[in-house]
Amino acid sequence: MQGYQKKGYLVSDFRVFRLKDANMKDIPFHYHDFHKIILFLGGKADYVIEGKTYSLEPRDLIFVSAGEIHRPIFRPNAAGEHVPYERIVIYIAPDFLARWQNESGRGVNLSECFQKARETAGVMHQPPGTTHDLLYHMDKLEKTAHGDGFGNELYTEILFIEFMILVNRSLIEHELSALENASYDPKIQDVLTYIGGHLADDLSVETLASKAYMSKFYLMRKFKADTGYGLHQYVRSKRLLMARDLLKTDTPITQIAASVGFLDYSTFSRAFKSMFGCTPREYRNGQVK
Repeated sequence: MQGYQKKGYLVSDFRVFRLKDANMKDIPFHYHDFHKIILFLGGKADYVIEGKTYSLEPRDLIFVSAGEIHRPIFRPNAAGEHVPYERIVIYIAPDFLARWQNESGRGVNLSECFQKARETAGVMHQPPGTTHDLLYHMDKLEKTAHGDGFGNELYTEILFIEFMILVNRSLIEHELSALENASYDPKIQDVLTYIGGHLADDLSVETLASKAYMSKFYLMRKFKADTGYGLHQYVRSKRLLMARDLLKTDTPITQIAASVGFLDYSTFSRAFKSMFGCTPREYRNGQVK
């Protein structure tokens, strides 16, 4: 994605670590190829996910799906001092969750929490005293992941699966509540929702401005100000991310190109290679550089 970048890397099924930074520099908008769960422990920070800004409190859980544009914003305290930004972070490969679901044969969708977060709020809060203390389980997972005892790799994976089950149970049992302090422009959110549901359709600035009852120039400025990226750039990126997911199926590539709004294959192939470093066919055949 030109203008904002893919950050981080994941060469395993998941990765967990604890971070505490005293002087954080501004982090630009970015995205990952993996899902991310952050347990916020301390500091003064907001978190922006797809145009919504959340003010964080300790014990907040942040859910960022693969491909979602996001960034933290750091704030000084009342005395103007920067408070250390402390959190536990888990990177999760989407394919691992899908593979585990398919291999279990029981229809257990461990990625459901990310879907619920996209539908409700990207940041949720768990107060103390609930049935499943996610802080305890996430802390135990992080410590085990960096241990070296007997069967530690297997034990870490078991704890990770347990944690994902408990996260989803907490959502189902309403022990996680969506933050209600998010700030956003409803019209821009409507535009984002429309784009997500109409990737195969005409998503020109003129069409989106008409849907939002704005002038196209105001929409472009407002979209950039609220989300940190340009409208055309956002549309193309979402189309290509969807196409990449569809390439994991048996759907013909030309059909995929049309289903995400590209009028011809050559334009689709060039855009895909520009973003991911390989052609659609190379990606499907596992020839990723």
